[in-house]
Order: sequence, then structure tokens, then C-alpha cells
Amino acid sequence: MISEVNGKLFADMIIQGAQNLSNNADLVDSLNVYPVPDGDTGTNMNLTMTSGREEVENNLSQHIGELGKTFSKGLLMGARGNSGVILSQLFRGFCKNIENEADINAQQLAESFNAGVETAYKAVMKPVEGTILTVAKDAASAAMDKSQQTNDCIELMEYIIVKAEESLDNTPNLLPVLKEVGVVDSGGKGLLCVYEGFLKALKGETVSVKTVKLDKDDLVHDEHDFHGVINTEDIVYGYCTEMMVRFGKNKKEFNEQEFRQDMSEFGDSLLVINDEEIVKVHVHTEHPGDVFNYGQQYGELIKLKVENMREQHREVVRKEERSTEEAMKTVDTAIITISMGDGISDIFKSMGATHIISGGQTMNPSTEDIVKVIEQSQCKRAIILPNNKNILMASEQAASIVNADAVVVPTKSIPQGINALFQYNPDATVEDNKLQMEQALSSVTSGSLTYAVRDTKIDGVEIKKDAYMGLIEDKIVSSNQDQFVTLTELLNAMLSEESEILTIIAGEDADQEMTDKMISWIEEHYPEVEIEAHQGNQPIYQYFFSVE
Repeated sequence: MISEVNGKLFADMIIQGAQNLSNNADLVDSLNVYPVPDGDTGTNMNLTMTSGREEVENNLSQHIGELGKTFSKGLLMGARGNSGVILSQLFRGFCKNIENEADINAQQLAESFNAGVETAYKAVMKPVEGTILTVAKDAASAAMDKSQQTNDCIELMEYIIVKAEESLDNTPNLLPVLKEVGVVDSGGKGLLCVYEGFLKALKGETVSVKTVKLDKDDLVHDEHDFHGVINTEDIVYGYCTEMMVRFGKNKKEFNEQEFRQDMSEFGDSLLVINDEEIVKVHVHTEHPGDVFNYGQQYGELIKLKVENMREQHREVVRKEERSTEEAMKTVDTAIITISMGDGISDIFKSMGATHIISGGQTMNPSTEDIVKVIEQSQCKRAIILPNNKNILMASEQAASIVNADAVVVPTKSIPQGINALFQYNPDATVEDNKLQMEQALSSVTSGSLTYAVRDTKIDGVEIKKDAYMGLIEDKIVSSNQDQFVTLTELLNAMLSEESEILTIIAGEDADQEMTDKMISWIEEHYPEVEIEAHQGNQPIYQYFFSVE
């Protein structure tokens, strides 16, 4: 039995909760409703909780109120994505309720969960039931009831988890889109993971660190982390080399140990994955051709990739130098936009944006990322364009805690951000600019093309894994294995006789031939529409569109 929780025990609850969430982040990501390659609820909640955990580990206190302040600050500044911001608000209210306490009993623990729910609901402009908010509310309500029957914090937490699980299982009945796709709410699942870690700590148990297993069906994609670590000339093996070999008859018999030993002679960072039919290799080497020639002894080369890591490093250094220079720029009025892709950043800069924060789908900047830019700019006024619905709450949270007069224009897409920035008037107040920019958002329709990461059916559209998907705002309107078919269906849904201007922003994976073919199709079918094409170089999305 645990009758009281002090700062030391609460710190362990936070640590175990964070670890359990980290272990299940991929599972939580997989529950995202839309099958787009940017399901990031688990990632955002994990990064948010990790930020809180790190603050706690660096500022341990026996006084639970003091520890709570530390935890709350860490969550607030590290909050990413709407799910991360809501998580930070849940524990902001929780920690505010205990700030004057040295330790708390079961009833105070229940009251704190309830206080967290009240704070989170106030922070969300339009709360939606069937989400993390509902799971938190039902769990807190159960805690309040149970606290009248027990003084044992373990028994209380066990009951909270039972009721949180019931609430989570019920989310598809409250939010029809969850039922259509066949998943429970991802944010609610993430919160349950945190609570399960809390219970482990109360019982004196430890959440084991999850061992990551490589999927042999995928080649490893190297994200080379060069930041401030090495000089370009210090890179010994300059080419990140990957190949896939399908074993062939009358070829050298494959022996994994011998193969691995031979491959290790070519360089470092070696990874070999094989089954009865295929071997997949990743290695950093100076001689990619030698690697491929060696692989051909065993069969047919069916997938090859070579990246020049020295050139990648030079580009990282150039970007960091530019980013540092931009971040240190001081202005009276900061116009801050979130951007994905060098080309899109250049467009924003040409239109008057003073500061660019790299981010978007899959890489939501934290509250602290936005706060730092505002503080370093030493501005008196700031206008923030999040350009993504999942960055909106972090932007608003940042605007609420800085000293500058900061406003957020609720842009939910890159095209909306571009259209809003057209309306900026340097002689107007930030409030008047915000009003003018918001009014402009209704005049633009945003679309995008990406690909599906799983089979599903949503909004009446059958979607197959790896097929292309066309979206208008957040709604999937077309999906096909053929990219051109998907594009024409999407554009037919976006364009009409009243359409005047179509802006096309091509991503880093866009094919120029496909772009030209698409433009020719538009000119044939919508001859009155003026076309503006830009190279955005954004990841994940082959094309962004806006129609005015």
C-alpha cells in the first residue's frame, strides 16, 4: 500500500511513464486515422514527455510541489503537436493543484488528475469527444469516485487505468471516423501508456527499455547526424551505399558469416539482413562500385542507392550557418513562418518573412523552438504562421508566454501561409494584420498529393498501401496506384469555372515529366485558369496546390 506520494516517488512515476510511452510510441503513431506518412501522435507525445522527464531528472526534489513545477515547465517548453500540447496542459493543471504540497495522498492525487482535465479543456478552443480529452476526463472522474473508497494510491491508479481503458475502447463510438477506420484514439492510447508507467512506479517496478528490431523487409534509411560533430574532411568513408541482391542459380553460394566478413573490408557502419531469397546491405565505403561488384557474385542486383555523405555534410553546414544567421536577426516585428522545404522557405523570405522555422508534417517544432526565435529576435511584436493544424496549439502556447505582443494566424497549410503573408501590412498593428490575414484564408483552397502507408477505407475512399492519395484540406478525395490518375481526380475536385489561379508547389520527390504532363492537362481542361508553378522541395508531399 502507498498512502502518500512525495517528490521522489512522483519523479519515478514520471520516468516510468515516459519510458512506457517511449516504448509504445510507434504503436501510438500507427493509430493515426489517416494513412499518410506523417502519423506522429506517438512521436509528439513521446518528445513532449521526454522533455518533462529530462527536466525532472536534472532537478530532483523531495517536495512534490517543487518537482511538479519543474515537470510542468519541461512539458510546456517541449510540447510538440496538438497531442503534446494537450498532454502538457493536462499535467500543467495537475501540477498547479499540488504546487504547495510536500506530498499528497490518494484523494489529492485524484483531485490533481481532475484539475488537469479542467485546465486542458479550457486550453482547447473546440474540444472534441472521443479523443485524449475524453480518456483523461473519464479517468479523472473515476479517480474522484474511487478516492472516496480507498487511501491506497496503488489501488486508485489501478482503477484509473481500468476506466481509462474502457474510455479508450469507447472512443470509436464517440468519433465516427475512428470506427470507420477501425482504430481507437491515438492520443488516448498515449495517455494510457503514461498512466501504466505511473502504476509500475507506485508498485516499485521498472519499465524495461524496448529493444528496437530491424524489419528485414525494409532497407535501412540512414539519417546522417552531422550537426557540429565533424569536419567534412574527417569523413573517412564518403558514400552511404545500399544494395539488395536476389540470390541466383549458378551463382556463389551465400554464407552469411563469410559475406559479412568480406563486406566489412569495404568500410564501416555495416548492416546485413538476409533471408532465403534476398540479402540487403548497408555500408559506408569509399568504393560503392566494388560493393556492387561483390554483391553480383551472389545474384541479381535489384535495388541500389548511393549518397555522397561529404556533400550532405557540406549542405548541413551551409544550412546551419544560414539558420544561425537568421535566428540571430533582430527586428521590431518578427514574421515567423513554419516551413518544410528550401524552395518554400525562399518563397516565404521573398514575401517578407523575417524568420523561418524548419518543420511541418512529421517534424512539428516545439513550443520552445518558437519561443527561442521570438526571444532571439528581440522583437516587440510577432506574427506566427504555423502552416499546419498540428503546429497551431504549440504556436499559441508560445505566443502566450513570450514578452512580445505575439499573435498567431491559424494557417493550416503552406498555401494558406503564402496567401496570408500576401496580406501583411507593415504599417498596421499585429492585431489588424491578424484580422486581415485570417479573412484571406477563406479565399484559398489547399490540396496535396502524397502516398498511403497502409490499406484502409476512409470517407468512402478505398486506399491501398503505397498508392497515391489526393487530399483537399484534410479530406482524402482520390487514391490510385497511378500518380497521374490521382492528380487529375484531385484537380477536378479542386478546380471549377470560378477558379482563377492555381499554384503548384513541387516537392523533392516530384518528377519533372509528371509536372509537365499535369500542366498540359490543366491547360487543356481548364484553359481559363492561370498557373503558377514553384519548386518547393518539401518532403513527403510530391505536390502542394492552392486554388483561388
